[in-house]
Amino acid sequence: MPSTPSSPTAARPSRRHRAGVLGAALAVVAGALGLWVADSSASPAAAGLPTPDHVVVVVFENRAYDQVIGSSSAPYINSLAAGGASLTASYAETHPSQPNYYALFSGDTQGITDDGCVDVGALDEPNLATELAAAGKTWASYNESLPSEGSTTCGSGRYRQKHNPWFGFGNVPTSTAHTFAAFPSDYTELPTVSFVVPDMCSDMHDCSIATGDTWLRKNLKGYADWAASHNSLLLVTFDEDNRLSGNRIPTVLYGQPVKRGSGSGTTYNHYDVLRTIEDMYGTAHAGNAARGKDITGVWNS
Repeated sequence: MPSTPSSPTAARPSRRHRAGVLGAALAVVAGALGLWVADSSASPAAAGLPTPDHVVVVVFENRAYDQVIGSSSAPYINSLAAGGASLTASYAETHPSQPNYYALFSGDTQGITDDGCVDVGALDEPNLATELAAAGKTWASYNESLPSEGSTTCGSGRYRQKHNPWFGFGNVPTSTAHTFAAFPSDYTELPTVSFVVPDMCSDMHDCSIATGDTWLRKNLKGYADWAASHNSLLLVTFDEDNRLSGNRIPTVLYGQPVKRGSGSGTTYNHYDVLRTIEDMYGTAHAGNAARGKDITGVWNS
């Protein structure tokens, strides 16, 4: 995939309106932290799932399962798998990158088939951010090399909009998109769920697996270590594979809710990951997540 910004491509117009989304659109920015929350009562988690205080999802790029898991180039990711759980049959939805990010965030590729820049705010479909807000939970993203807080630029330096699906949705405040420098050192200040998106080098797209693995250890080991004793979760996954392994990707879970050294050979995809996060907090289900399944067999009872 090209690493330079693409020309703008209009996002597909909205296809669905769901009653619960209108309430989520009234969500407010929670103070200077830029966390989005609506005044609503949360539903209980689905049976068998934990309810972490915080979930941090990190998305890397274009590497197959066998390139990372068991590789000496990724010692830190493999240490997380050994101390947590690895999904051995985890799959992306399609190629290229951008549709997979939309699938993971909104349960649908939203008609996007390329890596072109989208029309900011053109979609009003349900998504993880609106669902969390409607359930009284908070949401934010932390994006390496984003030029400024809430910037919707197509590309700048090593930053690319194509890895930030939230900008395609008019029902997600742009103020919830932060630079990675805003990632709090006091992890109790994190939102309920956040996405961390490394830039085009740190995410392994333009640079090596070792580079991305080192970036993860340097920047999120502190959170991972803290999560192991503070009812919180780190979920590391990839947008797609290298086009050589049937789109099988690494997905690793780590934190206090995760059974140490566990794993699952059940086939999962981005929609199932989204469904699992939704069910942890009792939210509605966006798009194909409604037909997805929860990740099981890896949680502490």
